[in-house]
Amino acid sequence: MTLVLLLVLPFVASAIAAALPANARNLEAWGAGVVALACLGLLASAYPQVQGGGVIEHRIPWLPRLGADLVLRLDGLGWLLGLLVTGIGLLVVLYARYYMSPQDPVPRFFAFLLAFMGSMLGIALSGNLIQLVLFWELTSLTSFLLIGYWHRRADARRGARMALTVTAAGGLCLLAGVLLIGGIVGSYDLDRVLASGELVRGSPHYLAALVLVAVGALTKSAQFPFHFWLPHAMAAPTPVSAYLHSATMVKAGVFLLMRLWPVLSGTPEWSWIIGGAGVATMLVGSFAAIFQRDLKGLLAYSTISHLGLITVLLGIGTPLGLVAGVFHMMNHATFKASLFMAAGAVDHETGTRDMQQLTGLGRVMPITATLAIVASAAMAGVPLLNGFLSKEMFFAETALVGGDEHWYLSYAALMMGTFSVAYSLRFISVFFGPPAPDLPRTPHEPPRLMRFPIEFLVLLCLIVGIFPGWSVNEVLVNSVQAVLGAATPQFNLSLWHGVNLPLVMSVVALVGGIALYVLLRLRFSLKERERTPVLHRFAGAQLFESLLLRLFSVSRWTLRQVSTERTQPQLLLVMAFFAVLPLLAAGVPSLAQVRESVSGDPLIAALWLIGSACAVAAAWTAKFHRLAALILVGGTGLVTSMTFLWLSAPDLALTQLMVETVTMVLILLGLRWLPPRREPLRGTAPARVVARRARDLLVAAAGGSVLALVTFTLLMLEPPPRIGEYFLRHALTGGGGSNAVNVLLVDFRGFDTLGEICVLSIVALTVYALLRRFRPAPDSLPLAQQLPGSPDPAARQSPRRQVSEGWLVVPAVYLRLLLPFMGLVAAYFFMRGHNLPGGGFVAGLVFSVGLIVQYLLGGTEWVESRLRIRPHGWTAAGLLLAVTTGAGSWAFGYPFLTSHTAHLELPLIGELHVPSAFFFDLGVFLAVVGTTLLMLVALAHQSIRAKPAHAHAQDAQARPPGREAH
Repeated sequence: MTLVLLLVLPFVASAIAAALPANARNLEAWGAGVVALACLGLLASAYPQVQGGGVIEHRIPWLPRLGADLVLRLDGLGWLLGLLVTGIGLLVVLYARYYMSPQDPVPRFFAFLLAFMGSMLGIALSGNLIQLVLFWELTSLTSFLLIGYWHRRADARRGARMALTVTAAGGLCLLAGVLLIGGIVGSYDLDRVLASGELVRGSPHYLAALVLVAVGALTKSAQFPFHFWLPHAMAAPTPVSAYLHSATMVKAGVFLLMRLWPVLSGTPEWSWIIGGAGVATMLVGSFAAIFQRDLKGLLAYSTISHLGLITVLLGIGTPLGLVAGVFHMMNHATFKASLFMAAGAVDHETGTRDMQQLTGLGRVMPITATLAIVASAAMAGVPLLNGFLSKEMFFAETALVGGDEHWYLSYAALMMGTFSVAYSLRFISVFFGPPAPDLPRTPHEPPRLMRFPIEFLVLLCLIVGIFPGWSVNEVLVNSVQAVLGAATPQFNLSLWHGVNLPLVMSVVALVGGIALYVLLRLRFSLKERERTPVLHRFAGAQLFESLLLRLFSVSRWTLRQVSTERTQPQLLLVMAFFAVLPLLAAGVPSLAQVRESVSGDPLIAALWLIGSACAVAAAWTAKFHRLAALILVGGTGLVTSMTFLWLSAPDLALTQLMVETVTMVLILLGLRWLPPRREPLRGTAPARVVARRARDLLVAAAGGSVLALVTFTLLMLEPPPRIGEYFLRHALTGGGGSNAVNVLLVDFRGFDTLGEICVLSIVALTVYALLRRFRPAPDSLPLAQQLPGSPDPAARQSPRRQVSEGWLVVPAVYLRLLLPFMGLVAAYFFMRGHNLPGGGFVAGLVFSVGLIVQYLLGGTEWVESRLRIRPHGWTAAGLLLAVTTGAGSWAFGYPFLTSHTAHLELPLIGELHVPSAFFFDLGVFLAVVGTTLLMLVALAHQSIRAKPAHAHAQDAQARPPGREAH
């Protein structure tokens, strides 16, 4: 349960944080900090079990026959990533408490941050590739929310959209690559995939899988040519930047390459794709970082370059390259988080991050300056700091594999080291020189607790740099063993290895970086340079924006060509498509086959004739009377219900009948606000109108006939396997009910039903959101006074008179009593549904009809105040109950939504049959009632508010003198 708590706790805390009041600033920060600390404690308690290559696994059944279970798996590598996510997350929460302004919506910030933390922990703990992709895309979504936190700023919206587009597109490529790998291995289970490296590399689909996985990893870790999105993510608050750049978002890509290293590495294709992208990234990022004016922009490009360094180490493909990559991932997280927090402290105290204005800050912020200088030295690879050790290992590996054939690799590594020293000097230059004049704020040291995370991380840089074997050697060995197993190489983390080539390269990089910085500062005036030389001509962000504009232009052109404001041309294209394509795919049965397969019944033939007549009459009547057309359409629905009844499908007949009733009322509410029909233009020949209508009739008849013919061909001439016999045979024994239809919905295909009520809820919320601008005034009138056919506006002043003298003939008090009767009928259908026709869906529709009558009588205000029905709450309760019922089977070790049956002996009642599907069906009932009423409320509110222009004019005339309109 440790892994389950570790994964679930941040998401639960995120939901709680979102519900906290905005003024509970300390409570929200303390809550987020406690959650991060608890997750860190859970990881610490699991460390003894992952030592020496150990693995902790918790498997939750989902689809066991397909091998798609929910698997939580923790090994040394996942433990390391989880340590970075939770440890630095805890420091970021403390830092954010003092960084965020009191005017910021802090609950939303901590809710997004905790959800982001949970998503990253999901990647670290995923033991199934499909599950990993799910959390992968969830990190893209939560990072989008964090980057766009200050959504009123255009740069925040642009950066968030760019990050989401690039990383989510890479996630789709990753999904395709994962599907290929799973197809090759025959399973998506991570243990089986990691043990099938030779099988994957020997497959003809290896290259395609490698490219797709590489695109997913490179986009997430901002590698060339997808690096452009990361600098634009600097629009996020600095705590987000510190978290995203050090331990979370960008680390997910290199973590994926490490995770799949045993499966995909060891081939020339791996080295060229991964190593080549890494070399280009570290050179482009380090060179661009030198010329940035924004402190966070410089750190963003330095992040790109260091991620490129890790990618090069992984692309080299040697075991020691993997060791160096994992080690630098740890070191980069510590010094980069501290640097971002130091930059945020400078911005927080001075009001600017522009390096052209900042100078001499070391005099007024000496402690912050000291911390930033030490962290920058770690980033530059200065001895006695952690960055020096991993960068020396980087130089050693590039020199080892460089040789005569790959000589460029050593020179590229040396150039990157030189550039990193130069931009590190550029960063600390703001703390030297004369005091800066005209700063937006008078600078001073940040609060003590705001500075503590920087101090702690800088202390780690010193401890690891001076005592590497004592501090991180064991953690590094465990992480590498999780990837390499018995092939883990021997390595020595020590400060001094003698005078060798890596040491010489380190010294050359340090000296060359200092010389480069001095030269650029004196000759090219770095302080005033606004563009990166050469690279500004190849702006990836500009290319991205141009591509989006082109796509928008193409979509608008396509929309103009195939779309119109009128539905008739669109329906013409759809029916024409139906008339041609299915006919080509299915073929045409012979007349003899049709005669042999059809058995006639005069009664059902007459019934279908009535339904067809109603359909044709509705199409003809709609041109001059929409209400009559709607009634005729209802006639076709009744015929459909009777057809289901004739076919011995009473459940479908009941459902269709209730759906027709509810749909009629909903359409009736929206019918009044449809635009008027367009009359033919003057001078249009009647013959053209007749020809157009004849064309539409022929196309509609042809499309419907072809669909009917295709359906007949598939179902009658080539009958599929009769799976219905299986459900009839196992409904009682397997599902605990004799009504096979209801058992099918809540047991055998319960997951489909859960998806359907989710879709239904989304549709209802969408309708409500689109129409919420038409919310009624507090003195809204009953719906009965707004329906087509209601009297003139003067009668609206007396609701009682309207009900008694209007179109409602039955006294309202009798219709009020209809609600408990309909509730009793709904309860009857609900309770008997598992063994007889009925169920939660039908019961929900029956009860909705009873509530609709109350809306027609008293309006939304009466029902919401007297009956206290909140559709949002009903919908949420239904979905929550259905999901909880399905997840409850996990507690007994069964897959999601596995049904159980209990037989209880009650006094005076006797044996009571209680299946767990009862609660799932209750969730369906609540969701159906909630979504139906939610759409009804939305349409009713629109009907009340959106009066025609002449009605507004009449209301104005009837308004007493001196009374202004609201």
